[in-house]
Amino acid sequence: MQIGLLTDSLSEMTRAEALDTAADLGVATVEIGVGGAHGGWSPAPHADLARLLGDAGERTALARDVAERGLRLEAINAAGNPLHPVHGDRDAAVLRGALRIAEEMGVETVVAMSGLPGYPGDRVPAWITTVWPPENLELLEYQWERALAWWGPVAEEARARGVRIAVEMHANQLVYSVPGLLRLRDAVGDVIGANFDPSHLMWMGADPLAAIDALTGCIHHVHAKDTRIEDRVAVRSRLETIDNPRTGERAWNYVAVGTGHPGGVDFWVRFVAALRRAGYDGPLSIENEDYTLGQRDSVALAVETLRSARELEEVR
Repeated sequence: MQIGLLTDSLSEMTRAEALDTAADLGVATVEIGVGGAHGGWSPAPHADLARLLGDAGERTALARDVAERGLRLEAINAAGNPLHPVHGDRDAAVLRGALRIAEEMGVETVVAMSGLPGYPGDRVPAWITTVWPPENLELLEYQWERALAWWGPVAEEARARGVRIAVEMHANQLVYSVPGLLRLRDAVGDVIGANFDPSHLMWMGADPLAAIDALTGCIHHVHAKDTRIEDRVAVRSRLETIDNPRTGERAWNYVAVGTGHPGGVDFWVRFVAALRRAGYDGPLSIENEDYTLGQRDSVALAVETLRSARELEEVR
């Protein structure tokens, strides 16, 4: 497994600076976010979707910038809510644009979210996490019907383009855990797999290592991202609505890889071993959302942790 980087993690840098930093830190692969002003969740600091779609020269320039530093472009990130009741079409266009860019550039994987529909007339989607009151399950079944009808053709398009889609299990999305990921994959085919990001499963109370085992053969991509559960969780619960930058008040926080668990690197050794058992040998793409460290420092710590984890796992 090589160490990779979602370059959004260095969003304060220019593309050249971010790629230079990745190379200097010993990163092997990069994942580039698209969308930004065009839609989706990525700020897209290092690539412009419209230019990449409309100008072969822009694609050539991106490929050159990556390759001349000894890096490999491993994935395009098109995260967003393509089923949103208001701006879903915009986010869907970002995902479909990413599929086309990936095909043109010979990139195998596009990272995405499942999306979450609203009910007819809604302006925001409702994330159903309980069975009561009874209308919750009615809405949930409607959401699945809507999602599967949309994802079927998108999966066919991806298959035709020779691109696979790695869906991230994320809060406020229809697919937020292993059963949902497998339901979507079973319905539309194995062109859909997981973008396995353990950080979300951590705060939701799942065991990431057990989840990896349950997804054997179904993992297309991995985000290396860590979460620390704070002592405040005993009172606040894991359902948290305090803004991410207010780290001293939250029940849990996204942190640099290696700082979320007692023992530091030990969890990540077991993480790498679980991925190998599950048949995954792709990159560990670092995603940084630590609000207490500078971006470069956080990424450097993640690289150090993952390098150590990989080496320790190989000798066990």
